[in-house]
Amino acid sequence: MKKTIALVTGGFSGEAVISYKSATTIANNLDREKFNVYKIDINPKGWFYELPDGRITEVNKNDFSLQLDNQKIQFDAVFIGMHGTPGEDGKLQGYFDTLKIPYTSCDAATSAITFNKRYTVAVAKMAGIGVANSLHLFKHSPVSSGDVLNQLKLPLFVKPNNGGSSIGMSKVTKAEDLEAAIKKAFREDDQVLVEEMIQGREFTVGVFKIKDEINVLPLTEVKAHDDKDFFDFEAKYQGKSTEVTPAQVEEEIAGKIREAARKMYSVFNCRGVVRIDFIYNEEAQRPYMLEINTIPGQSEASIIPQQVKEHGWTLKEFYAKLVEECL
Repeated sequence: MKKTIALVTGGFSGEAVISYKSATTIANNLDREKFNVYKIDINPKGWFYELPDGRITEVNKNDFSLQLDNQKIQFDAVFIGMHGTPGEDGKLQGYFDTLKIPYTSCDAATSAITFNKRYTVAVAKMAGIGVANSLHLFKHSPVSSGDVLNQLKLPLFVKPNNGGSSIGMSKVTKAEDLEAAIKKAFREDDQVLVEEMIQGREFTVGVFKIKDEINVLPLTEVKAHDDKDFFDFEAKYQGKSTEVTPAQVEEEIAGKIREAARKMYSVFNCRGVVRIDFIYNEEAQRPYMLEINTIPGQSEASIIPQQVKEHGWTLKEFYAKLVEECL
């Protein structure tokens, strides 16, 4: 018997535009022989489902159901295809937990912790994973750029502490540019993370669990184009980077990254597929974790679909495994 799946997309942040692209890929590859799929758009105006004939109906938030004419639709599981709040930061996960509806992503606690870059770094450091030196800034407690530079060495990355897609992120190589970069990040969030730059090659990898086994997808090496000296929003989503999948890298290095990725997945008690970003520093001969993306992009330009195909699976097979695992 087919399971009824809600594909949740949209969101309340600037990342909603990426959510809709991810949802299109997911919707096109969810196996309709196994699942009845209803795409739910959660946006600042409400929670909606658009029928094939163009009519729009609201979701009943009391039990996350739809009333379509004389039929009540209740969901067996939720595929979360929403980046940013409330789909990546634990809010929706907590809601679904209260309703006892399974979903494809990490649980509420893991989602909330990993959405906060500083807390992610702190947990990773305690687990023995390499991380950059950093400072956590709060809008309600201003810190001067001079105080930051007394504790951290240039070059620095300045980014909003919550969220993804590198919106509001800056690379700072000169002291006089730091204050403007901090202000830019604070326009996106009330908390800002300032990190020392780790020199090295950037790798990113998808990790997922099926039947208690943690699986690591083929690595991707990410190289920003010459006019982009770091992996910002344009590099990620507007063709300003080159992604090589599988990464052309020595097995010794790849093995260290895979080991760190499995450890991160386990330490953070992840579920579903996540993407973990690393810098491999040749001098230290170790990977440094940058961040965990618990709802990684699934658009045509995204890295996880590339890695799944390199792994030898179709997206239809992969998404079916994620849904079946959460069920």
